[in-house]
Amino acid sequence: MNPSVRIRPARWADRQAVATLIADALHPSPLAAWLVPDPESRRQVLTDVAVIWVEHALFFGDVHLTDDLAAATVGFHRYRPVPPPASYAARLLDAAGAHSDRFTALEGALGQKQPTEPHYHLAFLAVRTAHQRGRRGSALLAHHRARLDRIDLPSWTAVTAGAEHLLARHGYTPRPPVAVPDGPSLCPMRRNPRCAEPLQNNSAQPIGNRRQDQHA
Repeated sequence: MNPSVRIRPARWADRQAVATLIADALHPSPLAAWLVPDPESRRQVLTDVAVIWVEHALFFGDVHLTDDLAAATVGFHRYRPVPPPASYAARLLDAAGAHSDRFTALEGALGQKQPTEPHYHLAFLAVRTAHQRGRRGSALLAHHRARLDRIDLPSWTAVTAGAEHLLARHGYTPRPPVAVPDGPSLCPMRRNPRCAEPLQNNSAQPIGNRRQDQHA
């Protein structure tokens, strides 16, 4: 871990800042354009939907961020099925409006690939564009890896094309891609803790280190 990057657990008061960070990091991607085709409302919709999941992670998982609010991870402890956010359908409709069906379609596509046994779901790894060469993402992943190795918990995520290289350096291996309807492909990835058995998954078998591609 980079000792110059200070990492702390997020507080409830940080939820809007973390959601804004996620939206800013996701905004330039093809996935964001597919989720919210309207460029005028895209950033606000992404932020409002991200708030729902950041709040939910503070109850059913964890959120960690760098002290300068330039990078964050959001994840869920899936020891057992995690319930949806309270009043989720209504909140999603309020946040995404006419685009809510696309968020629902993305969640459905990812859900088909999600592991069925206990694991950690890394829902978001977000780094501000201006700080993407500053090792903040690597520091967060090293912190994340150390915590999961201590409890022997596998980890699963799905990322947009290009993000898989950073995750691969921290022990994640690619799975067959997830295609969203008429949208971009995502790369599911999983990481086994030290000395753990291979992670079972309800999708196809692992494809080693070959390239293929969150939501977060």
